Amino acid sequence: MENKIKIGIIICDRYRSCAGGKCFRSMRNREGAFDIYEKKDTLEVVGYTSCGGCPGGNIEYALEEMINNGAETIHLATGFVVGYPPCPYITQFKNFIEGKYGISVVIGTHPIPQKYYVTHKKLGT
Repeated sequence: MENKIKIGIIICDRYRSCAGGKCFRSMRNREGAFDIYEKKDTLEVVGYTSCGGCPGGNIEYALEEMINNGAETIHLATGFVVGYPPCPYITQFKNFIEGKYGISVVIGTHPIPQKYYVTHKKLGT
């Protein structure tokens, strides 16, 4: 039986011009953070926006709109953790969204590219 899951994706504002290609490809192929969903499930993106820039002024507004559009899960895009420096607010975003809206939050979208993984490992970030 097919299960339709509505998701929202929030990206780091420094990548606001990103078209989302890696995120959407990973969603379609169930790679990266999207591997939690079964292939038989239909994923529908009901919102895609940036955080609005540090310290995340768009988080509250964007979430209300995504939830009004039926979002069941929010993905904080991989760019929050692979950019340098990694987002210092990501844990606060996750806790705020889950606490205020009672909706699950997944940190990540597409797999972390190897070059970023190696860099962050060397830097301990």
